[in-house]
Order: sequence, then C-alpha cells, then structure tokens
Amino acid sequence: MSASIRPQERKANDGIARAAERRRSIRNYASAAIPEAELRDLLRLAGRAPSAYNVQPWRFVVVQTPELKQKLSAAAYGQQQILRAPATIVMYSDMLNALERMPESVHPDLPADKQQAAVDSFRAMFAAQSSEDRENWGVGQSNIALGYLLLLAEAKGFGTSPMLGFEPEKVKELLGLPAHVRVPALISIGYPGEEGFRPHRLPSETLVEFR
Repeated sequence: MSASIRPQERKANDGIARAAERRRSIRNYASAAIPEAELRDLLRLAGRAPSAYNVQPWRFVVVQTPELKQKLSAAAYGQQQILRAPATIVMYSDMLNALERMPESVHPDLPADKQQAAVDSFRAMFAAQSSEDRENWGVGQSNIALGYLLLLAEAKGFGTSPMLGFEPEKVKELLGLPAHVRVPALISIGYPGEEGFRPHRLPSETLVEFR
C-alpha cells in the first residue's frame, strides 16, 4: 500500500485555477485545424473525470467535416460557432452500453470475487429503473466530464463554447446514435479568434455558506 501524502507535502499546481479564471466562451476561431493527436489526448484526459462505480457513461463524437458541421449547425438552431470552429465535440451519455461494459470498468486490482460482486451490485442498482431514469443518471455523471473537458481545453490553449441549444433527436439521427442515449452538450473547439466576453459571475460569498 502506498504511503499517504500529508497536505503540506503536496506541491501546489495552480494551472487549472488559472484556466478557470481565464476561461471564456469563444464563438470565433482561427482557421487552423487541431491535430487529431491533440484532440485524442484532450478527450483521454477528460475521461479521467470521476464517476460513481467508475461507470464512465460519457461518449464523444468529434465532428470536423464541413458538410456534417453544416447539418449539425442546422440541428443547433443555426449556431455559427459550429461552422467557425475546426471541430465540434458531441458529448452523449449511453448507460445501456455502460451496463454492458461494466466488467471492463471494474478495477483490475480487486480480487476476482469482488470484481464480480461490483458488477452485480451495479447492475442490480439499475435493474428496476426505466431507461429514461438510467440515462438521466448518466447525464449527471457525464456533466462532470464536461467540466473537465472545458478546463483542460483552456489549459491546453484552446477556446470552447459549450452549447445546450439544439434538437437532441436531430443530432442523434444525424450521427446515427441509438435512440435511448442522451446528449448533454455540443462543444465547439479551436484556437481562439477573439477574446470573448469578460466573465461576469455572482459573488461567491452569496453562493457559499459554511456550517
């Protein structure tokens, strides 16, 4: 068992804090494409987000081709950042697939009997739920990965614009996604072509209390 790390021994890393302070929604982008290796690494790191039972229900489709971007923009009420960005990430949650793949999600360091117990416990938890309830739960988990994705993109020098205004059924049909999945967000991504609006947030002291 590895030794625990005392708080004073942890080295502070404020890179994510700076990204959170700096991040803005970007709707105009430079024309340069993002290398596929960069996108793959970004999504790999976003996938490090925590999730209950380690279920990881989030899935990503990276849309880059002009024709598909045109259709995706139409399904998103004509939002132009989809056309201006070199890529738009369609994030969806698929709990049915997560249930099927649960044995792969169980930590390999667990003893074999505990691995099977974890799979059985997870599947039993959702057995009585409707597909809608399961997928709604998956959306909540996937939104954690969405937060990771936005901060990681900023830390890597990319601009993003998360979009909730779109027709989910049209997006699913366009990409050939299963009918049961949920689509929490579309995220345009690229090298920023503007500064974006100055962030404005409610004072944290009005949102936080200690007891």
